Amino acid sequence: MAMNRTAARDEAFKLLYSMEIQHENSKDITLLYIENNQITDNNTKEYIIDIVDGVNRYNSEIEELISHNLKAEWQISRISKVNLALLKLSTYEIIYKQLPYKVAINEVIELAKKYGEENSSSFINGVLASIVKQKLDNI
Repeated sequence: MAMNRTAARDEAFKLLYSMEIQHENSKDITLLYIENNQITDNNTKEYIIDIVDGVNRYNSEIEELISHNLKAEWQISRISKVNLALLKLSTYEIIYKQLPYKVAINEVIELAKKYGEENSSSFINGVLASIVKQKLDNI
């Protein structure tokens, strides 16, 4: 059964989150996740693989972008694993996939409401708004 992009993004988030927790990322883990969750739709598989590979490939740049857009007293190490996985996912989609930022932010805010803490959605929205502003200022 084909998944829509929102459902595929949800699966990609869950995989990114588990990789944040385990401090482990590999193609094998991605393929095992897809198999264990019986994700058979090729578009969904490709999307999840692209997101996870992209976040891993550009992880240091993505973390640097997130760090530079936190409030002065915040460190990336203070961000919950849920929020960090969501920020990485959406930052990758905005910066590297050129997904319209309003779509990327809206989608990830919905995931934050579903999986995050009470203030996750406003925290993530603030960081992403700052990243987008920085990106637009550099065009």
